[in-house]
Amino acid sequence: MNTPPVVPRLDAIGLVVADMAASLAFYRRLGLTVPDGSDTAPHAEAPLPGGLRLMWDTHETARSLDPDWAPLPAGAPTGLAFACADAAHVDAVYRDLTAAGYRGGKAPWDADWGQRYAVVQDPDGHGVDLFAPLP
Repeated sequence: MNTPPVVPRLDAIGLVVADMAASLAFYRRLGLTVPDGSDTAPHAEAPLPGGLRLMWDTHETARSLDPDWAPLPAGAPTGLAFACADAAHVDAVYRDLTAAGYRGGKAPWDADWGQRYAVVQDPDGHGVDLFAPLP
């Protein structure tokens, strides 16, 4: 009798951040629910649809696990993508985040692949894509 192999299941996405409170404020603005008291914790988590989790650890936490750990340069190829309701929603979320002082990576545009797209950077320089299908 053949038993199917046991394979790992993607459970969480982790980001290492310089300022926990600043990072959580950014992601809360995108609608994620992060428990109260997490702003000063060395580790935080937010549940995502489908059972995944987004996790944050401070630089100090990363160094406690690996003394040789060093942060990637801002804008390094790490990215998260958030689906928006429609093209106008992409524009509105981008405007909200950049008006709040977050760095716009690329202003909203109609991409060749049929989506309204924009890129904003979180406080640590992680790219955060905003997208919605075009009509």
